[in-house]
Amino acid sequence: MTPTVWTYLIVCPLVLLAGFVDSIAGGGGVISLPAYLLAGIPVKLAAGTNKLVNGCGTATSVFKYARSGKIAWDCAIPAAIGCLLGATGGSSLAVKLPDKVLHIIILAALPLAALILVLARRKTDEREKQLPRSKTILWSSVIGLVLGVYDGLIGPGTGTFLTIAFSVVLGIGLLKCSGCARVANLASNIASLVVYLLNGSVLFSVGIPAIACSMLGNYLGARYAIKGGSKRIRLVMFFVLGLLFLKTILQVLGVIDF
Repeated sequence: MTPTVWTYLIVCPLVLLAGFVDSIAGGGGVISLPAYLLAGIPVKLAAGTNKLVNGCGTATSVFKYARSGKIAWDCAIPAAIGCLLGATGGSSLAVKLPDKVLHIIILAALPLAALILVLARRKTDEREKQLPRSKTILWSSVIGLVLGVYDGLIGPGTGTFLTIAFSVVLGIGLLKCSGCARVANLASNIASLVVYLLNGSVLFSVGIPAIACSMLGNYLGARYAIKGGSKRIRLVMFFVLGLLFLKTILQVLGVIDF
């Protein structure tokens, strides 16, 4: 495929927006993947290019969160390992389940996630009550494994669900949860990217300029989250959950097929 000027005009602004959203609450793929498809890029190339761009963008937000001391590493590293293992199993399971079953799973999960987010409100990160280190490592691994399966099985919103799970189960404030979720997402992105690269399913002519946009969006989003704290993260998370819910309904109705 030979990209045109319109390809970049469609992809680059939307990828920047996706990076901004993803670095705060996850779910940026709901914006970026349709952008590639809207620009006329074939599905496999779109998916592979999306992983390349998202991986670089997520690495930028991880750097920003880490530099600001907003990552709990005893949570982030076990979750990343669990996410890698779970995504492998989820990908294997995905090929065996009908699309309709997957859509029903996500339609059931999204309202539940929104309800948990409402009920689990935390005023500030300073008032967090984290579990002992041994339990944090154990539960982070379990969360990473379970949501890694979801990532391989369905995909969209994994970062959002990771953030919510860390907050509810581990007692970590939303800002640090968001940082930990970025680390776990980065691990699963790298694993998926390797597969796409080996299959030649990455469009570098679009991916390279899109990387710059994604990195800028992720940097700005992480900065926005760090300065605004949990309140801003929560607002963006509701926005992402709403987008995911709308996208899934349109898929069930046959209006869209991605």
